[in-house]
Amino acid sequence: MAVTDSIRSKLSTVPHKPGVYLMKDRFGTVIYVGKARDLRRRVSQYFHPSRRLGWDLKFNALVEAIHDFDIHVVKSEAESLLLEGRLIKEFRPRYNISFRDDKRFLLLKVNLNDPIPRFTLTRLRNDEGARYFGPFASSGALRRTLNLVRQRFNLRGCRALTPAESDYKHCLYAHLKVCTAPCIGNVPLEQYRMQVTAACDFLDGQCAEMSAEVEAAMRKAAAALDFEKAAQLRDLLQDLKRTTQRTGKFERVPYKLPLALDPERDLRELAALLGLEQPPERIEGFDISNISGTFMVASMVAFRNGRPDRAGYRRFRMKDVPGQDDFACMAETIRRRYSRLLRDLRSGPAKPDEDSGEASPQELQQLIREVGEAARRGPVRASQITERPNARLPDLILIDGGKGQLNAAVAELTALGLAGIPIIGLAKEFEEIHRPGERKPLRLSHDTGALKLLQRVRDESHRFANTYNAQLRLKRISESLLDEFPGIGEARKKALLKRFGSIQRMRQATLDELAAVPGFGGRAAAELKAFLAARTARVGDREG
Repeated sequence: MAVTDSIRSKLSTVPHKPGVYLMKDRFGTVIYVGKARDLRRRVSQYFHPSRRLGWDLKFNALVEAIHDFDIHVVKSEAESLLLEGRLIKEFRPRYNISFRDDKRFLLLKVNLNDPIPRFTLTRLRNDEGARYFGPFASSGALRRTLNLVRQRFNLRGCRALTPAESDYKHCLYAHLKVCTAPCIGNVPLEQYRMQVTAACDFLDGQCAEMSAEVEAAMRKAAAALDFEKAAQLRDLLQDLKRTTQRTGKFERVPYKLPLALDPERDLRELAALLGLEQPPERIEGFDISNISGTFMVASMVAFRNGRPDRAGYRRFRMKDVPGQDDFACMAETIRRRYSRLLRDLRSGPAKPDEDSGEASPQELQQLIREVGEAARRGPVRASQITERPNARLPDLILIDGGKGQLNAAVAELTALGLAGIPIIGLAKEFEEIHRPGERKPLRLSHDTGALKLLQRVRDESHRFANTYNAQLRLKRISESLLDEFPGIGEARKKALLKRFGSIQRMRQATLDELAAVPGFGGRAAAELKAFLAARTARVGDREG
C-alpha cells in the first residue's frame, strides 16, 4: 500500500505519548486496535517500506487494508492497556485475537453496608452500593497489594459474610494477629470500619507514607548486602505504584457502522450477480447466537437502500428449541418473524396489550393464499402491500451460515407460502454465497462492492445477536447476588429462585418464609436476610 498524502500528514501530527491507535479500512471499519508507549514511533512502523517486505502474511494483509487511522492519547501505559482491551471488545476487529472474549480486568470491591466489610476481587460492576477500585491492568500486582493492605490495616480475609464466634478457633488470620477479629468482639465494629475506611483512602492514592517506608526498608536492605530482600521490597514498591496509580475513565468512542462508498452501485451489482429483477430496496439479515446451548437468541437487522434501518431491527429468544441446534433456531426465527409479519400486513400491528405470538393456523392459510395470488401477478414489493416501511416483506433475505441454515430457512418460507422471496446464505470461512437449488456456492472477489454490502449486513446481524446474548448473560450475573452469599450452592439457589422468583421478593420475605425453603434453617435464613438487607442501599433492583 502506498502511503497517501492524508496518512503522511496525519502521521506528522501524532505525538510521542502513550495511547491507543485504531486502523480502519476504506469503509471506516475498525480492523485493528493496538496500544503503544510511543504512538508516533509505533504507528509510523506500519507504513515503513521495510516492514512490508517481511514474512508475516497477516501483517502484510493488515497494512494493505489500512485506509485511515485514529489515535487516543492517555496518561500512562497501564491506561493504554485498559483502553485497548475495552475497544477490542467493543469493535471486535478482524486482525485482533487477544481481548476478544468476555473476560474483563479485575476490580477490587468492598461493600461498606455489610455487617463486617471485606475486600473481594470481581470482574463485574453492580449497582448495589459497593465501592470499586480499578480496573487494574496487572492482576498479580493487585493481589500482592491487597495482601499488603490486609496486613497493614489488620483486615479480615475470610469469605464468610458474618463470621460466627465458634469459627474463631479455626481462624488463622486472628491467630497470626493479621486481623483484629471484630466478629468475636476483639475490637468494636466502629473501629473496624475506620480500618476499612483507611484502607480505602490508601487505595485512592493516599499511600505516600507507606511507599516511603518500603523504599527506606529497601535501601537499608541493600546497604546491608541483603539483596534478595531488597529485590522483594523493590517489587513490592512497584506493585504499590501500579495499583494505586490513578487511571482515567474512558468514554465510548463514537464510531458508527461503516457505510458503502456508493450503496446504489453496490445494490445494482448485487442484483445483477444474484439475478434479481431490480436492486433489493430492503434486505433483512438473520444470525443465531448461543454459548453451549445457553441463552439461545437470534437477531434480525434491516437495511434500506444499502444503509442500516435500526428501527426495523428485531431480536428473538428461542422458545421451542430444547438443545443446541442452530438449524432449528434459524427455522424458529424465520417462522416467528414472517408469520407475525403476515398477520401485521393483514390486520395492522398488534397493540401493546395484545398477544404478540404468531398468527393462528386459519389466519396463516388465508394469508398464504393472499400472498400467493399477489406473487403470481408479479414480484411482491413493499409498495404493493403496505405503506409502513417496517411492516413489509423484504426484497432479499440474508442468512448468516451455509447450506444447513439456508435450507432450514427456505423450508419455513415455503410452508408460509413465501418461497418467492429471494434468500441466500453467506458462509464466513470463504465468504461463499449459497443459493437455494444451487450445488456450488458463488464466490465473489473480496473487492466487490456487492460482497462488501452483504458482509456489512451479516456483520451487523452478528453484532446485534451477540449484544443481546451478552445482555442476557450480564443480566443473569447481575441478578445473581446470591452467588456472593457464602456457602450457597446451586440447589439452594434454585430453590430460593423457584420459591420467590426474584431478589426483590426475597428481601420482602419474612424469616419464617425464608426458613421454609428446602435447605435453609433458622440461622441460614437470618444470615441471608442480613445479607440482602446490606445490599438495599442507593439503587433499586434490576430483577423482576
